[in-house]
Amino acid sequence: VQLQACGGGLVQAGGSLRLSCAASGRTYSADAMAWFRQAPGKEREFVAAISWSGGATDYGDSVKGRFTISRDNTKNTEYLQMNSLLPQDTAVYYCAVKPGYGLWTDGYTYWGQGTLVTVSS
Repeated sequence: VQLQACGGGLVQAGGSLRLSCAASGRTYSADAMAWFRQAPGKEREFVAAISWSGGATDYGDSVKGRFTISRDNTKNTEYLQMNSLLPQDTAVYYCAVKPGYGLWTDGYTYWGQGTLVTVSS
């Protein structure tokens, strides 16, 4: 099982980035997928989650209205479109997968290696 996240980088405040996470090693169409982030010196924070079909999503309060999670089950890939980025969005972003048909904000089983997003002011 492998999750490969990419798309991070340096962006100015107010800008946008799109993260991708490609999953391999098994079929993920029956799993929830999510994004978490961890800023230096802080605990890991839930960012967004999407159900197996893409029909349900959930977001952390700090990103609601700015970030959009999506997935393409034909490609075993999830995405995180990040708009109106703020300096406080600076963190390592991790993708995660949890087997099952629900929608969760924690308890994820498989994790990617993380991709760094830096937002300059």
